[in-house]
Amino acid sequence: MTQVFDADGTAVPVTVIEAGPCKVLCLRTLDRDGYAAVQLGFLDKPRRLASRSIRGQVASLESKRSKRRAEAGVALLAKPNCEPKRFVREFRGVTEGVDVGQDLTVEVFEGVARVDVTGTTKGRGTAGVMKRHGFKGQRATHGVKKVHRHQGGTGMNTSPARVFKGKRMAGRFGNERSTMRNLKVVRVDKEHNLLLVRGAVPGPNGCMVVVQQTNLLKKVAGPGAPAVSKKKAGAR
Repeated sequence: MTQVFDADGTAVPVTVIEAGPCKVLCLRTLDRDGYAAVQLGFLDKPRRLASRSIRGQVASLESKRSKRRAEAGVALLAKPNCEPKRFVREFRGVTEGVDVGQDLTVEVFEGVARVDVTGTTKGRGTAGVMKRHGFKGQRATHGVKKVHRHQGGTGMNTSPARVFKGKRMAGRFGNERSTMRNLKVVRVDKEHNLLLVRGAVPGPNGCMVVVQQTNLLKKVAGPGAPAVSKKKAGAR
């Protein structure tokens, strides 16, 4: 994270995301797969770390099965003919104007006002209730001895005589999938493939995230907004 300044000098906290170039690895179609999507890959993976099945997804490999399918007249899927990728994700939606092997850069966000960023949050390990759920802890007065950060009693009454499932307690905290929605796009750097979004995103520095245009639109009052008349108290 860092900060940039607007034209009026206001400091804006932003997160810098390297958004590309991403290689188009595969196109899903309604006829063949039952849904429409585009599969993208980011960052090359060394071939010594990629299995044959992964290498076969990005390049044509000679095999007995491929020869039999070619002799039978089965049309093989188009390959991007690139290196295996470390980060592969699919984006459902319209695939028109996108071809296998094409490089998508940060220019696809040109004109996009807000985006959703999905990633994995930082893992905090086993945490107590104060850190995990924001509990205030116990009193620091008489009767409380060296248990100020403990949860306290969780016992129920004679009925139901048990603790309900899902009660907030200490346990594993973080390392979960999280999405920050409706983040404002502050700047698009085409030269370095950088995307600057307002606020924070899930995960530590250097982690992998998924960025896509949001479908959540906030209703903000302004010029042209419908006028709302408030009724006076007691009026019917």
